[in-house]
Amino acid sequence: MNGSSSPVKVLFVAGTGRSGTTILSSILAQLPGGLGIGELRYVWERGFGLDHRCGCGELFGQCPLWTEVVAQAYPGGPPDPVAVSADLLDRLRMLRVPSMLVRQAMGRRVVPSTPHDAEIGALYAALDELHHPSVIIDSSKLPPYGKLVEQLRGVDFYVVHIVRDPRANAFSWRRTKATHDRNDDAVMERLELWRSAVMWLVWNYVVGYWWSRRGSRYLRIRYEDFVDHPRRTVEEIAAMVGVSTEALPFVDDRSVQIEPTHSVAGNPNRHDRGLVVLRRDDEWVSAMSGWQRAFVTAMTLPGLRHFGYQVRV
Repeated sequence: MNGSSSPVKVLFVAGTGRSGTTILSSILAQLPGGLGIGELRYVWERGFGLDHRCGCGELFGQCPLWTEVVAQAYPGGPPDPVAVSADLLDRLRMLRVPSMLVRQAMGRRVVPSTPHDAEIGALYAALDELHHPSVIIDSSKLPPYGKLVEQLRGVDFYVVHIVRDPRANAFSWRRTKATHDRNDDAVMERLELWRSAVMWLVWNYVVGYWWSRRGSRYLRIRYEDFVDHPRRTVEEIAAMVGVSTEALPFVDDRSVQIEPTHSVAGNPNRHDRGLVVLRRDDEWVSAMSGWQRAFVTAMTLPGLRHFGYQVRV
């Protein structure tokens, strides 16, 4: 994938949306040599297509880093973003997960390859060739996309799997959040309770099934443990990917200094900078109705104990 003899080290932040993946990725991007690129899975639609704002504050098409990377990756001009986005949407949809599991059992590529894989891989290679990061932090979350990246030539692949209480996750999906991606009033997608519950259950189990047996290349953390002990969590992740912990961006055990990243997509907090104090977001405990908690609990019951959560709130 790249011209050098050493592979591109990619740390894939996996899980479901509204689980703290964005703030965790922003902190990891502050590590020595860390390069946070956000949810690169969506760069074709939101970067090339819609020209959303980069985490650095510039529009994607005007960001110095991405302008340089795109020129390096595609000397003849970038591929058709609509075609690449449509191909990914088709190959990575949730309904294809059963066939992916069958393909894995048969010893075949979990995500069938297409010519677009080389175009996707070219971005990671250009990032590595131009900026020589110790690790690229990709917070795309979606397990099938993680499998696609893992299958790319020249990638040294690691996974940090973040899990949040499904009731807190479902409550967060119901909130209205401005994206801050453009100078407009666009808001993030909101999910019905049943959809967020199904996604939580399927994606977290699939992540565990695909990568939990990778030993020192996989680490599962709970959102609640992360926000209670962020420094310790980041030290664990840094140790897994072999990055120095001598220059962590923490002011104290719960406060961290965030410098701008080059995140192409993600939760609106990817635009945060300056001093950030981490604390639990437990509004759901009092604000979520009893029937909503009971509904999500019933939907996700098989995974609650598996991932270390109590049935009773």
